[in-house]
Amino acid sequence: MGQAVATLAEERGHAIHTVITRIENDGGRALTRERLRGADVAVEFTRPDAAVVNLERLLALDLPTVTGTTGWTENLPRVTALVRQRGGALLHAANFSVGVHLFIRTAQELARCFKGRAEFDVSIHEEHHQTKVDAPSGTALLLQRHLWEAEPGRRFPITSIRAGDTPGTHTLTYESQHERVTLGHLTKSREVFAAGALAAAEWLPGHTGVFTFEDMLFGLSR
Repeated sequence: MGQAVATLAEERGHAIHTVITRIENDGGRALTRERLRGADVAVEFTRPDAAVVNLERLLALDLPTVTGTTGWTENLPRVTALVRQRGGALLHAANFSVGVHLFIRTAQELARCFKGRAEFDVSIHEEHHQTKVDAPSGTALLLQRHLWEAEPGRRFPITSIRAGDTPGTHTLTYESQHERVTLGHLTKSREVFAAGALAAAEWLPGHTGVFTFEDMLFGLSR
């Protein structure tokens, strides 16, 4: 994902200040003031076990940061405290696809329509490539949270599959004895995530606080 963002950024006329790889950045050691001097924004796509240290180092350097890493948000309060302490800027998202976020908003409205209809069972199904570390996906968990807002009494269970090289598929299904209603989103290419992350990186400088991709797209206040 980092390479995809860098390639697209150059195509759009941005200058890539530096690319930091996993091998050289054990414990965030490559994220130094000298290495990052002159950068306007950092884009972080790594792994859950590296993300928090990376974010803390980038924020300590007062560098606005966009992260698409998932599986670390149990530490979001800790990172948020640092953003507030430093007067910094962070945009985090489980998914940078515009279509996914429109799908989630539509799914929430569907959940409102089905609220209280106990004859329908409901489930979330998500499938990703076999190398994806976290399960359920961050997008499935985000979808689940929005559905709980629409109908707190429902469980909205998630089924996850890790196989092949699927970039990402998410499906919401309501099923009764005689009928089924399905709403889904299929990612055809990882480039859609790069485009969204780059749009976030273009938007974030000049803002202060912790934001999500939804905030950028829809102007939600948090």
